[in-house]
Formats: sequence, C-alpha cells, structure tokens
Amino acid sequence: MGSLEGGEKKALGWAARDPSGHLSPYSYTLRSTGADDVYIKVICCGICHTDIHQIKNDLGMSNYPMVPGHEVVGEVVEVGSDVSKFTVGDVVGVGVIVGCCGSCNPCSSDLEQYCNKRIWSYNDVYTDGKPTQGGFADTMTVNQKFVVKIPEGMAVEQAAPLLCAGVTVYSPLSHFGLMGSGLKGGIVGLGGVGHMGVKIAKAMGHHVTVISSSEKKREEAMEHLKADDYVVSSDQTEMQKIADSLDYIIDTVPVFHPLEPYLSCLKLDGKLILMGVINTPLQFLTPLIILGRKVISGSFIGSIKETEEVLAFCKEKGLTSTIEVVKIDELNTAFERLHKNDVRYRFVVDVAGSKFVEEAATTTN
Repeated sequence: MGSLEGGEKKALGWAARDPSGHLSPYSYTLRSTGADDVYIKVICCGICHTDIHQIKNDLGMSNYPMVPGHEVVGEVVEVGSDVSKFTVGDVVGVGVIVGCCGSCNPCSSDLEQYCNKRIWSYNDVYTDGKPTQGGFADTMTVNQKFVVKIPEGMAVEQAAPLLCAGVTVYSPLSHFGLMGSGLKGGIVGLGGVGHMGVKIAKAMGHHVTVISSSEKKREEAMEHLKADDYVVSSDQTEMQKIADSLDYIIDTVPVFHPLEPYLSCLKLDGKLILMGVINTPLQFLTPLIILGRKVISGSFIGSIKETEEVLAFCKEKGLTSTIEVVKIDELNTAFERLHKNDVRYRFVVDVAGSKFVEEAATTTN
C-alpha cells in the first residue's frame, strides 16, 4: 500500500445512536479521500470528558450515529499523492480538529482551532457533506495538515492524551508567556487535563498548588504528581494562605462553580484560565478583577504547531500521562466510570488490540 486517491473505504467503530450515550458496533464508509489525505489505521484513542457531553447531547448539538474519540494515535497505511509530511509506517496523531477555512486571521496565525469554520474530528460535517467520525474506530482518513508525527520512542498510549489534555494545558501557558521557571501556578480539578497541568507546569519549573473541593486527592497530588501544595477550596483558612500569591490558575472543572475564591488567590496581573465546558452562566464580583488588574480568559485545546511542541516537550522531559488502558468493548463501562470521576486519570482505548464484531454492526453510507 502506498499512494491514495479517490474511493471511499469501509470503517468499523463504536457509535452512540441517541442521547442515552450507549455505544455499540457501527459500520460506515469514510469520506472520499484526496491527494492531501492520510489513511490511518487506529492504534489507540484517549477518552475525554467532552466525549460524554457529545454522546449525551449535553450541549444540544449532537448528531447521531456518532463515533466519538479525538485523542487518536495510529499508523499511516496510505498517503495521497500530494502528501509531503508523512510516509507509510509513520506513527501519527489526530486531535480535536480535522478542518478549517485556511484563510481567516486565526488560520493565518497558526491558530486554526479558533477558526469559525473549524471542522471537528467527529459530530461534524466535512466539506464534501459527509459526517466526520472519530477515533473509536479501526481507521480514519484525515487531511495531512491536521496530522502530527508522534516522536520516536514515545509510547502510543502515552501520546494519546497529549493530543487534547496535554496541549490544552500547554497552549495557554505558551500564549501568556507562562513557561519560565519560578512562577507560581494553581490547578483546579485533578482529572485528565488537571493531572497533565500539574506535570507540565512542574516540568517548566513552576511551584504548583492543586486546589480541590475535598481532601481525597491530597496524597495523590503530593506524592504521585509531586505538587508543591494542596488546598481545599472550602477551607477559608487554607485559601487565605495562598491569597494574592499565584501568577495563574488553570481551572479545568466542567461544572458550575464560583470563581471568586480563585480570583482572590491571584496576584497583580494574575490570570484565571477557564477550560471546562460549562453551559451554565458563571458569576463573579468585578472588584476582585479591577483591584488587581486580573484577567479571566478561556483557552481551547491548541494549534497543530502547539501540539507538535507539547509532544516534543514531553518527550524531552520524559513526561508521561497517568492512564488506564481498556478494550473497545469496555467503552460503555469506561464512560460510566469517567462520569463518576472513577479513573486515574485518563482512559486510553486499545483499539488495535480490540476485537471488532462486524456482523453485529449497523451499516450506513
């Protein structure tokens, strides 16, 4: 197998059919491939909390059948005639975005994730009108622009969470110039993104405080992740000790929560960076921002360039994700456990090592 042009290809994945979010085998055809496309055999794919929002239609914009998964690592099987970045046999990654307009200001600035015409890796429609489907499947076809090479020697299951969780933390630290050593940062929420936030910030030489809603993750944060401090957000005495001390806080919590306690922890010009997808309005008192020239900002995943950077950074620093590997027929159980925060800290699906029951799949064109 080598060059790739033209015809559609059959794929087999696991899809949600309705807002119950239950996934089952699903057979479908990939969109027509072109000269700039890469045909990938999926090896593994991480499970992100956003996948829950999508399969359950929490945001009111889900389309079914839906094959989720946007932390995809695979092997290049075929390439289009104009593909220059990859060759057959390369181990590559695909993240949240698989298309953009290519001409707007974000696209021209290598910030394609902020393009208003971005195309999601699943639950979207490609330029040819065909639905996009994600990485809980045996194969994908992706434009080379949205594919990254996995560094040689990096374990595939370790690379997968970096394609969303890792770059989501790395991107705002890079954008706001918060990569120098000696800074003090806070991480709110010790899940898939939060645990990578601790590891990446520590590798940059930051003093890292984990801010959590209870004591239950203190030992994990301090002993395993090597955080410098751990504070329970409801303990006013502990929170007062870190008041006006942090250069930034990365807030990964995906449910409604008050912002005032965290704003009080920021020093002059400190930044509260929101990453959780929350469909309920948040509130705060403006004097907390005005009197410290503080900033509330959002940040969304990262660009392809930043994804390449975080992969290289983690390879150089020897950083690994804390993961639990499951087979694809364990997807529903894994989603149930993730919904209960019962994972340490990221599920990765061993797609290549899983058995696909094709005869049970529903087929669609």
